[in-house]
Amino acid sequence: MTKSERLLQLLILLRARRTAVTAAVLAGRLRVSVRTLYRDIQSLILSGVPIEGEAGVGYRLRRDSFLPPLMFDDREIEALLLGVRMVQGWADEDIGTAADSALHKIRSVLPERMLRDQEQQKSVFLVPGHQRTEKSRFGARIRQSIRARETVWLDYCDEQGNSSQRSIYPLGLIYWGAAWTLVAWCRLREDHRLFRLDRIRNLAPSGETFQIEEHQTLQAYIRRYDPTFDDRAF
Repeated sequence: MTKSERLLQLLILLRARRTAVTAAVLAGRLRVSVRTLYRDIQSLILSGVPIEGEAGVGYRLRRDSFLPPLMFDDREIEALLLGVRMVQGWADEDIGTAADSALHKIRSVLPERMLRDQEQQKSVFLVPGHQRTEKSRFGARIRQSIRARETVWLDYCDEQGNSSQRSIYPLGLIYWGAAWTLVAWCRLREDHRLFRLDRIRNLAPSGETFQIEEHQTLQAYIRRYDPTFDDRAF
């Protein structure tokens, strides 16, 4: 993380808090030393950011400072926060951490009234996170391979308990409401196949990149079951 990125993240953290926060807590969130945190606070103050500090209490933005409000209505904010909670509860740790960061950014620009309303309505939508690790295992590694178009080796166990080893082209991830499923082109079967992440025993990127033909794509798989599918949605 560059200094400019760190300063922006520090500003977001301060905006997300309505009370003072200690240098130690801020340093921990940014994964820097307290000494570095002090220098970053000074940099923000010198650039005109209205930060107040009190010994033994911590730092906060001056109460009259604010970001221009986003053009979201109450229902849009509710939808955004629900989406973040769903990702936190159902996705892997990597995406869950990104969702947590997004939540802080959303909360940092909410007007006081909306923030109070959302705090009061937290119990409206409950998203349990039990079994998240099992249901989304290997998720981060699979996404990396999808982006890199990298062939992957799977050690897989199907619902009957049969084991198999496959070389696949990973194409996309689908969440069915019970488990994450990998859509892939199977080199053994020469066809699309689905692999539940919680049934993958082991996974290893091969380091070999792949090129796919039109009939092998994720879009082609979706069009099998939805002929009205619009490629522009991707």
